[in-house]
Amino acid sequence: MAWNLLYSGYATLQYEIAEERASALGRLGRRLEAALTALAACPRTTNSDRRIRDGLVEQAGYALWLFVVQREACGLNKIDHVIRVYVYGVPNEVVARMGPLAIPSIHPAKTIGVKVVLPPMF
Repeated sequence: MAWNLLYSGYATLQYEIAEERASALGRLGRRLEAALTALAACPRTTNSDRRIRDGLVEQAGYALWLFVVQREACGLNKIDHVIRVYVYGVPNEVVARMGPLAIPSIHPAKTIGVKVVLPPMF
């Protein structure tokens, strides 16, 4: 009897973990789609600002990296499926920049000297 209760709790936990993995994959897929849409809206022309396009390519590469890592966490290991076959149609320049951001958006140097106040423990 106790074993069935323990197993059902474990099965419930496994189900919730799988549900969260799938939810995170969906969120990251939407993030990748938004990054690729923003990149497509900034065409590669001589009149466009190259810094803006480079930033968009970097953001799309980061979004692609997050998406691929989450896919691997879900057991989906084929990256070529995302790049070639999947709906997103990832450009080669984004694949080349796939990975963590070179300059993080949060600057830890700006938080030096900030005192953290914790609530009382009682």
